[in-house]
Amino acid sequence: MAGTREPVVEDSDADRRHAGGRPRDPGLDEAIILATRARLAQDGYSTMTIGDIASDAKVTRPTIYRRWSNKFDLVVDALDYGFRQQGDMHAGLDDMEPREALIEAVRRVDPAYYNPDAMVLMGNFAGEAGRTPELLEILREHAVEPRVTLVENLLVQLQERRAVNPDIDTHMVATLCFGSYFAAFYRGETKADIPERVVAVLWPGIVAKAAAGRRKSR
Repeated sequence: MAGTREPVVEDSDADRRHAGGRPRDPGLDEAIILATRARLAQDGYSTMTIGDIASDAKVTRPTIYRRWSNKFDLVVDALDYGFRQQGDMHAGLDDMEPREALIEAVRRVDPAYYNPDAMVLMGNFAGEAGRTPELLEILREHAVEPRVTLVENLLVQLQERRAVNPDIDTHMVATLCFGSYFAAFYRGETKADIPERVVAVLWPGIVAKAAAGRRKSR
């Protein structure tokens, strides 16, 4: 019926007795987490409210506060949920040819590779840096550093395999790869071919001379 309000989901009896040792409902937890992530992308940390999240997740405010003492703790869990979905970003790279491995690594450093809303979330947290710097630090630790380190570690491995120049600044190369996605985002450009284009520019300058010479002689 038009205008009928959807029912508010209350805690189950087992959930109410969580403090006594009974497990709480993981489905309810996930609904709250997903609602929080959606609100973070839509409204940002400062603007979103526990009431909005409760309404979106179809639970009551006390249901949320029984699980998280405040909005910050809830957001930290919501971010951790997203980070856990990323899985092993390094999987399979060791089995690829050097240039293809670098292309795939650059593809995986895309902030939106695992989460389509990542760019918006990162922008929101950057805007909160003055008010809640802890959020930006969490993002750096869990979302930025693992991606830059992915490319940096791969380059070190390729150096050990003598596929790339041992004297290159691996950290700067990795930072440039990560930053290319933000440049494309803010310029309104497509990111679909960023991995291939970035590596096409970088590879001639980082490939080991011996490896390049072997290719030319074939």
